[in-house]
Amino acid sequence: MAAPRKYPDELRERAIRMAVDLRRDPATRVGALARVGQQLGINPETLRNWVNQAEIDSGQRPGTTTADAQRIAELEREVRELRRSNAILRSASGFLRGGARPPVDQVVAFIDAHRAEFGVEPICKDLQVAPSTYYAAKTRPPSARAVADAALGEVITVEHAANYGVYGARKMWKHLHRVGHPVARCTVERLMREHGLRGVVRGRAKRTTIPTKDGVRAGDLVNRAFTATAPNQLWVADFTYVRTWAGFSYVAFVIDVFSRMIVGWKADTRMRADLVTDTLEMAVWARGRAGVVDLSGLIHHSDAGAQYVSLALTERLAALGMRASIGSVADAYDNAMAESTIGLFKNELIRRKGPWRTLDDVEIATLEYVDWFNKRRLHTELGDIPPAEHEANYYRQNPAVTTAETREPSLH
Repeated sequence: MAAPRKYPDELRERAIRMAVDLRRDPATRVGALARVGQQLGINPETLRNWVNQAEIDSGQRPGTTTADAQRIAELEREVRELRRSNAILRSASGFLRGGARPPVDQVVAFIDAHRAEFGVEPICKDLQVAPSTYYAAKTRPPSARAVADAALGEVITVEHAANYGVYGARKMWKHLHRVGHPVARCTVERLMREHGLRGVVRGRAKRTTIPTKDGVRAGDLVNRAFTATAPNQLWVADFTYVRTWAGFSYVAFVIDVFSRMIVGWKADTRMRADLVTDTLEMAVWARGRAGVVDLSGLIHHSDAGAQYVSLALTERLAALGMRASIGSVADAYDNAMAESTIGLFKNELIRRKGPWRTLDDVEIATLEYVDWFNKRRLHTELGDIPPAEHEANYYRQNPAVTTAETREPSLH
């Protein structure tokens, strides 16, 4: 039968005492350890180690005493625990900043991510969380709020992507109400933050206007008063550039000030007069398709670029009965609304969806963007509704109005 792995303390002390006594007598010194071990049923090598350690503890032999060995082992254990605690707290510093206790779901997620490395109980000890809290959270079913947050989070993610990923919390909150999800704004802010969603931030715009050199142009009829009481009173126009792999492309727009609707646009590789005249023709056609056939008296406002003071555009505006209005040279504020719309176009589409290969890619993307911009994008200045809905509301309240007013509109 094999000897027990752990000897009784009394047997150990007796064996050491007997072995030491026998080794002191020269007559019994030789083979003393073997005889005592055999008689007491102890392995001779084990007994030799006991005796050596006893001599070290008594100072008869150099070495590490039992007390020192225990103290060293204790210190090593404390060092390991401190290093583990330091690693746990360093890993948890992301949600422990500020000293506030994090939500239970965050603690549970952290423990799940690090339990294989540190263990559940050590993490709970360092985070000052009861292990029972963790185990209870793992076994209980998700709360009604957690289920609702998960469902709404998916809706917000889908709707944010469907709207070019440009909505911030406020517009997303408004949009969710429109599509049948009445929810608090703070909830939208929280879920968007949790899902890493944010609105687009407008960057710095670059000037593309090349002023005409002859100094002949129409006066400024707007004077920075970008207001209108009805559709087709005041249009603003401008164009911008888009870098593509095939070279520069240019996209021109005509915007109705009343509704912020993009009524005409064109993309081209050349920055010539037909870029803006074709854009105007599209705007006239779009309004005619909607039943507005008389645009006389409408003010067409632009900057002082050579394309907008060209003879071709001037003659076409006169033929349509429109009045040309041109801001001063090198002053973006004189055409601020058009600049603002182009800034949205660049920020919400061009910079986010690039790089662009050719003009065709830019043209198709602009087509889709303008449709979204006019029919679905929420505009703060319109009370968080799309331009098409704003115009529909106007015509619903004024069913007799189908053409532009021929008198000079009030812009103040």
